[in-house]
Amino acid sequence: MDSVDFASLWQKTPLPMIAILRGLTPEEAPEIGDVLLEASFTWLEVPLNSPRAFDSITLLRERVGQRAVVGAGTVLTAEQVDCVVDAGGQVVISPNMNPSVIRRSRERGAISLPGVATPSEAFAALDAGASGLKFYPAEMISPDILQAMCVVLPPHVVCMPVGGIVAESQQLQSWCRAGAKGFGCGGGLYRAGADSKQVRHNALAYAQAWQQVNCRA
Repeated sequence: MDSVDFASLWQKTPLPMIAILRGLTPEEAPEIGDVLLEASFTWLEVPLNSPRAFDSITLLRERVGQRAVVGAGTVLTAEQVDCVVDAGGQVVISPNMNPSVIRRSRERGAISLPGVATPSEAFAALDAGASGLKFYPAEMISPDILQAMCVVLPPHVVCMPVGGIVAESQQLQSWCRAGAKGFGCGGGLYRAGADSKQVRHNALAYAQAWQQVNCRA
């Protein structure tokens, strides 16, 4: 999916956040998936450094069906892309910008969201076929820096800060005003071993914070 088509798809997402489920186990996956869907999260990411990540991806896909998009994070090689897609993954997310990962993702029909931190990486990712851009780590990339980069990036490109994103409307709004069109939510949403009650509480907090943001890009 190219960046224009992905931008159109993303615009339809009611809660523009990707749930990063690092440490999720297959045994937990179905219940956590249900909880997140109830809180309006429809993009679910299982980082590959989680236990039996491919099994969790398969189970989540079976559980959520067409109600959500499921994929993998921390995807570092083209070979891992194949494993993600074979497991049912629909989106490939990376902490870095590896053109071979981007190209293989596109070849396999998966959405590609590589990690970038500089204008050079951002344009190289788009040239390789990235569907959108993950700005990571966001703690290192301030809203002011993102705003400066968005001036030169194609206006339709979906830019998502990831890292240190919390359930606070003020923070979300500052990023949106800078040009962010979505977010990846990690430790503030899910941590390994968290029970479904805690995840539900966290997920609803993010959803509520987003409802208070009045500058959706």
